[in-house]
Amino acid sequence: MLAGFGDRGPDQVGEVLDSLELTWLVAQVEQRYGVELELSDEVFAGMGTVTGAVDTLATALDRARGDG
Repeated sequence: MLAGFGDRGPDQVGEVLDSLELTWLVAQVEQRYGVELELSDEVFAGMGTVTGAVDTLATALDRARGDG
């Protein structure tokens, strides 16, 4: 999904995310899954890497859908 930001290949996506990439990623997840994620500043702070974003967004999606 992040490769779509800036029209890059997956191998060009680094582990560290900047604020624009993170904002774009959250918007894409919300659009794709039809949810609105309520993420605090503390949650965003833990999403500075692809790994952190994946873990955090999976948990947030579960909560938004009532699964967790």
